Amino acid sequence: MLKRALFFSTPYCLSLRNGQMIVHTREAPDTRKSIPIEDIGFVVLEDQQTTITLPLLNALSDNNVAVIFCGENRMPNAMLSNLDSNKTQGENYRAQIEASEPLKKGLWKQIVEAKIRNQAALLRKLGRDGDKLKPCYMNVKSADADNREGIAAKIYWSELFGSEFYRSREGPPPNSLLNYGYTILRAAVARAIMGSGLFPAFGIFHRNRYNAFPLADDLMEPYRPYVDELVHRLHADGHAQLTKEVKGELLRVLFADTRFDKVVRPLEVGLTFSASSLARCFAGTQKKIAFPLLE
Repeated sequence: MLKRALFFSTPYCLSLRNGQMIVHTREAPDTRKSIPIEDIGFVVLEDQQTTITLPLLNALSDNNVAVIFCGENRMPNAMLSNLDSNKTQGENYRAQIEASEPLKKGLWKQIVEAKIRNQAALLRKLGRDGDKLKPCYMNVKSADADNREGIAAKIYWSELFGSEFYRSREGPPPNSLLNYGYTILRAAVARAIMGSGLFPAFGIFHRNRYNAFPLADDLMEPYRPYVDELVHRLHADGHAQLTKEVKGELLRVLFADTRFDKVVRPLEVGLTFSASSLARCFAGTQKKIAFPLLE
């Protein structure tokens, strides 16, 4: 079932009643809207005056809803995560912790290949020279030992946004749009990972003592071009700033079509395919992570 993504950019009061999220404003407390908890997949709380009750937060957590809290700068700052979201969690954790270095190096190779293939596919889709990336994705070594990912990135960004563009969190537009889109994607990946019984703090390649979700940073890599495509369209339409409308559009990346073999599913669902296949790779029952090919 495709879950709903809710974005609160103005002050609302959110509470729980009979398994429903109750939404109202202080100005009109008697005018209320109810949303079934089981229909919700993502909640973004942006306005600093929003109030939310503890019973509602617990209900959202119990249903593995990704609740994203924004800071005063209105950028995503934290996420609510469930500590018991999968029945085989302990078994999956052990397999993940005990994964050998050769296995993790092979998995990272798969991730880098899939990422560069999707970057090339996006360039072709936009009428750019995606074939420039073919030598990169065709020659990725174990653990991406010679950094084909970095080589591909220089070509990719130049083709996508022009030779003057450079990718940086603090860089010029449309970097801020990319940052926001990637944060939404990262939260969605973390939700899928935890729903598959994996621990997001144990990464394959990404390692940082201050990063609680390195595995999400790993698994999201092949999905980044879906954000890039959306940002490219917004930027081409003249959107350079993170307005309320632009944030709402970026949230729609969760519903982008993703193709797995002959099956097409929304990105939100596709992430569960990738996360569950990764869990099987750690368990030794599968050799390849399921990733979509951008079309």
